[in-house]
Amino acid sequence: MKAQTIGRTLGIGLRVAGRLASQRLANGATPAQPARSAAIPPAVAARARTAQKTASRAASGIARGAGGFLRPFRRVGHILWLEVTGVFFLLPVLVFTPYLWRIRAGYAQGPDHRTFLLTAGIMVVFLYLGVSSFWRARQR
Repeated sequence: MKAQTIGRTLGIGLRVAGRLASQRLANGATPAQPARSAAIPPAVAARARTAQKTASRAASGIARGAGGFLRPFRRVGHILWLEVTGVFFLLPVLVFTPYLWRIRAGYAQGPDHRTFLLTAGIMVVFLYLGVSSFWRARQR
């Protein structure tokens, strides 16, 4: 029952859209432009273009002013972001270090050999990411 209702609604919508498109094409308008009933006087169009240029210049000036005002905050925010990211990358190193220390005895040929290597590899990657994040923050 519900599928019939959806199909009927879609069918009606397509028919209405087709009728609207054919009427607009018959009036001489392209599908992207709606049909106009009256032409805009040239004086009104010139004032509209002038107002648009003025608004564009004002928006550009506001954007440049806001960009100049926010530039120092952007720099500090980026440094802070790098440091916070570095802390989050160093947290797994701190969490996995005691575990790695416990299984270090069996790293060569014990039953935990694969676990030790995998844990050590993950720690090296996170240690690199954390240190490099702090290094990049220091360089900025």
